[in-house]
Amino acid sequence: MNNNIEESVKNYYGKVLKTNRDLKTSACSIDLKASKKLKDLINSIHPEVNEKFYGCGLIIPEAIEGSHILDLGSGSGRDSFILASLAGKKGRVVGVDMTKEQIEIAQKHKKYHEELFDLEDKNLKFVHGKIENILDTSLQLNSFDLIVSNCVINLVPNKEKVLKDTYKLLKVGGEFYFSDIYSDRRIPEHLTNNELLYGECLSGALYWNDFSNLAKNAGFKDPRVVSVKPVDIMNKEVRNLVDPIKFYSITYRLFKIQDLEPDCEDYGQAVCYKGNLDGSPHSIKLDQEHTFPKGKFKEVCGNTYLMLNQSRMRKYFEFAGSWDTHHGIFQNCNSKTMVHELSYDNEPQKSGPEEKDPSISCC
Repeated sequence: MNNNIEESVKNYYGKVLKTNRDLKTSACSIDLKASKKLKDLINSIHPEVNEKFYGCGLIIPEAIEGSHILDLGSGSGRDSFILASLAGKKGRVVGVDMTKEQIEIAQKHKKYHEELFDLEDKNLKFVHGKIENILDTSLQLNSFDLIVSNCVINLVPNKEKVLKDTYKLLKVGGEFYFSDIYSDRRIPEHLTNNELLYGECLSGALYWNDFSNLAKNAGFKDPRVVSVKPVDIMNKEVRNLVDPIKFYSITYRLFKIQDLEPDCEDYGQAVCYKGNLDGSPHSIKLDQEHTFPKGKFKEVCGNTYLMLNQSRMRKYFEFAGSWDTHHGIFQNCNSKTMVHELSYDNEPQKSGPEEKDPSISCC
């Protein structure tokens, strides 16, 4: 993507689109499957901020109170405001966006949301800048607990650099939790140069296998899918242009954990959710394949064990086992399932062997 396309993207989101109702696909809009608490938060956001929101997923993970959070491509600020409300007075949120008009909307309503959520000026900050040059914005390396992004990386020319810089900005044990548009094959060059398709979050989309390789090369060794939903292309002209390519909104979580392995290995380990996370009294979900019920030990691969043990999730689990004995590949971990085989909702996929449930209770 050249500078002309970059300027076109700025123009599309700054001037052409008046509200999210002007979009020609569902790529940059969200099909909400959220808790009542999150829906109430979204509905409490200022109407102008909500109607200028162009995300494609829900990038509000659990257990973020007190967290230092970076929102890449924060747009009108909707997600940043919600994240700040959940992070609270001990948390901090920095939103970065390259479109001047979008930053202006966020700044315009910053005070409104600080008063609404009882926050202070230091809890929330917006920066005008390109996420490709995020290391030039004086942000400290290894300083963020959580980095999020909502349907923005597909608009960036150098996606590999963004992933590598994100890895550098995260603390060890930190997480990149984000939604974006992906395709079921590589986009041909004549479409990647189409300004309308770029603005609609389509022609800049990565083929999902290419994304997986980029993420691993950046240091995120075991990308986990949280949810998948197909993109509905309402405009007939756009639909004909991209046919037969299929597009999906996918939410990933990537952990900065040094000892993750390329495959799911079996060390005889198990974890048990204690039921102590506010809002999740009965179970907690890690990804599309892993939901943990309260009070029941479940066998997990070494990578899943580390994701829970070396991140902010640790205090919500009990852990059993060690690294003393390797039993080979973990047979019951479906984290390597191809994206197109996953169900297009937020329920765990049931394909493959059933996960072993040792009849051991915790808590």
